[in-house]
Parts: sequence; C-alpha cells; structure tokens
Amino acid sequence: MSSITANLQAVRQRIEAAARAAGRPAGSVQLVAVSKTFAAGAVREAARSGQRDFGENYVTEGVEKITELGELGLTWHYIGPIQSNKTRLIAGHFDWVHSIDREKIAARLSQARAPGRAELQVCIQVNVSGEASKSGVAPAETAALARKVAELPRLKLRGLMAIPEPSSDAQAQRGRFAQLRSLRDELNRQGLELDTLSMGMSADMEAAIAEGATMVRVGTAIFGERKS
Repeated sequence: MSSITANLQAVRQRIEAAARAAGRPAGSVQLVAVSKTFAAGAVREAARSGQRDFGENYVTEGVEKITELGELGLTWHYIGPIQSNKTRLIAGHFDWVHSIDREKIAARLSQARAPGRAELQVCIQVNVSGEASKSGVAPAETAALARKVAELPRLKLRGLMAIPEPSSDAQAQRGRFAQLRSLRDELNRQGLELDTLSMGMSADMEAAIAEGATMVRVGTAIFGERKS
C-alpha cells in the first residue's frame, strides 16, 4: 500500500469518527484533497484510491493538472485567492470556487463561464478571524455579497468557506467554525438556500466537523509536507 493510499484511509477514518462523535452520518462530510505543489502523479495515485475531489490554490498549476488528468473525470475545486486576470482560467477549468470575497470577482467569473457548461459551484470566503493578512469578506458584509452573488447567471451559490487563524485550543477552533455555521444559518433564514460549509483542514477537521462542516480541505495529512 502506498503512503498516499494509507494516508487517505487514515483521513477518511478521522472524518468518519468525527462525524460519528457529532451524531452525523459519515457521508455528510465530503473530502477535498488539496494537491497544490504536488505533481499530477500524486493526484493519479489518490484517484486510484477512490478520491474524486481535488483542491488547488494556484491557477496555472491547477490548470496544468486538470488538462493532464482530464480523462479521469475528477472534480476540481479552486480554493486560493483570486486575481482578476485569472478569472477566465478559473471559470474555464474548475468545477467549484471556494474563495469569492468580492462582487467584482464573482461578476467576472459569471461572465467567463461558458453558457453551455454546468453552473460554477461557488462559496463565499469569510474572514472569521479578522486577520489583516487573510482573504475573505468581513462577517458583517457577507449577507450583502451573498445576495449579489446569488443573482449572477452561470454561478450557483452553495455556501461559505473559512480558513480560521491556526490554534491548538479545540474550543477556540470550534468557536470560529460555529461562527461560520451561524452565519450560514442566518443567510438561510433570510431566504438563501446554502448547503455547504467548507471548513476544516488537516489540523482542525474534527473541530470543523463537530460544528457542521460539509467539506473539509485536507492536504498535508494526505500528501505530506508541501514542497514550497
């Protein structure tokens, strides 16, 4: 058994255990394997082990892998910061975008998505920690942005994403994730129909699942330490 296969099994077991502890069905949490900086061969290996969803932070690198691995029929998630000049590439190649934090970016993705393709599934990134260095819309501004994104053609607003400030304190971790869940719930009370909470990574997926994560984005625990 390869290390990636073994790591995938271990991560899936962690997800199942965390879901069980939270009283949730195992299938309620989707795993996105974050393959940034790893070669297409690593993605192939994970795909052979049944992994179908992969996340990329860098547009050019991601597009190269999507093109090389096109015959595998994988689902690709863009999870990094979005520059305006990269929106056409993202809209043309990815299935999901987790990191929308400005109306301008959403509008450009909408315009660039080919009319004949399936809607681009999108999440709004929320800066729940208030870090100046972190991308994401402020929690208080999320509702206004969500309403604008939901109106755009060729995009399907699915939910919210967050990358909280790292913490070894499990209660602090859960507090940030609970904030995102509460914000999602409030937006649904306002009439939006959001079903996705993209939150939790290698070090904090258990806390995220306890607070309702529907997608966890895991890289290091599957592929190992990143090369850069």
